[in-house]
Amino acid sequence: MAVILEVTRGLAAPFDLTTMLTEVTGAARQVLNAERSSVWLYDADAAELVLKVSSDIRDVRIPVGAGMVGACARDRQIINVPDCYADPRFDPAVDKRSGFRTRCALTLPLVDHRDTLVGVMQVLNRSGGVFDAADEALAAALAAQCAVALQRVQMTEALIEGEKMRAELEMARVVQMSTLPATMPNLPGYDAFGTFKPAAQTGGDTYDLSILDGRLLFVLGDATGHGIAPALSVTQMHAMLRMAFRLGATLEAAFAQVNDQLADTLPDDRFITAFIGVLDPASHRMRFVSAGQGPILHYQAASGTFARYRPTSFPLGAMHLMSPRPASTLDLLPGDVLLVLSDGIYEQHEERGEMFGEQRVERIVADHHRGSMADLSALLLDAVLGFADGHPQEDDITIVLLKREPAP
Repeated sequence: MAVILEVTRGLAAPFDLTTMLTEVTGAARQVLNAERSSVWLYDADAAELVLKVSSDIRDVRIPVGAGMVGACARDRQIINVPDCYADPRFDPAVDKRSGFRTRCALTLPLVDHRDTLVGVMQVLNRSGGVFDAADEALAAALAAQCAVALQRVQMTEALIEGEKMRAELEMARVVQMSTLPATMPNLPGYDAFGTFKPAAQTGGDTYDLSILDGRLLFVLGDATGHGIAPALSVTQMHAMLRMAFRLGATLEAAFAQVNDQLADTLPDDRFITAFIGVLDPASHRMRFVSAGQGPILHYQAASGTFARYRPTSFPLGAMHLMSPRPASTLDLLPGDVLLVLSDGIYEQHEERGEMFGEQRVERIVADHHRGSMADLSALLLDAVLGFADGHPQEDDITIVLLKREPAP
């Protein structure tokens, strides 16, 4: 008992898994006066046992139920074999690989205090004889302590990895947010505003509102999926678009170049829906390409009605473009509002499964189009979150608005 208590005290000190496993095997040899010991960790996803610590071999995998170690894990029972070569479960191939001669073996399941299988410990060749009932009792007490200690180390390492992942996600979020406009563009006669609310730390949406050679670049992109991969995709799209326009590309050429580049780099099941528009403030005409993005809503102040624009092309990256179509156009009259919203607005569910939909968006715009676009964006976002009534945000939400100021 004194030996086990001393071992238990030692097991409380290390925190990395390799050190802990070395302590476990050393303790087993000390307590049971054995020649060798090993620890197999249980891989629940693969239903396998992985040899992690042994004096001569590493990282052997066996299925649960195979051999003495697998049978111990399956039945969660101590297996005491006085003559291994006489037991059909024993595999002499390991002895052949290591050059070691196994005489007797004591195999114990490592089960924590919540009855969760952590692994299997195996002790070989008791000095001066075979393992007896007293050895089984000592080993069981040691195995219980070792299982809890191993579980603690695995939980600690999982927490550390989780913190690392959160830090990396936070860095990815900072990078993604840094690609968005820091301030809204100052374009005389117009009020432009955009906002982005990801469903997680990073999201698959992006937007742009910037002045290029006196014209307004108006962009919304929405990549399939959530998380880091879609965030990288839309950030790549965003950067390529800006570069193409700064190099003097036309709207059609920029769209074609970015599309073909994404088609070469994105996986086959990934694509980006996008609205890319360029407004000429002198003529108040916007030329645009809608790559699978829709609906595009245009509030026409003179009649108090909405015009809808459907997608003009398939999503970016879905396939190569042989001959891009000419861009579509729309004219903004005084008081008109252009709304490009991501699916996270229209498809947000409430508890019963009803979606927010287009009609609610139209009512809010019709009632509040006279205010600023920043206020209208906040009203839309508040309305969506209020409609969800605590139901989690299922998709990224991006709102990009442009209003031509009414005549004095």
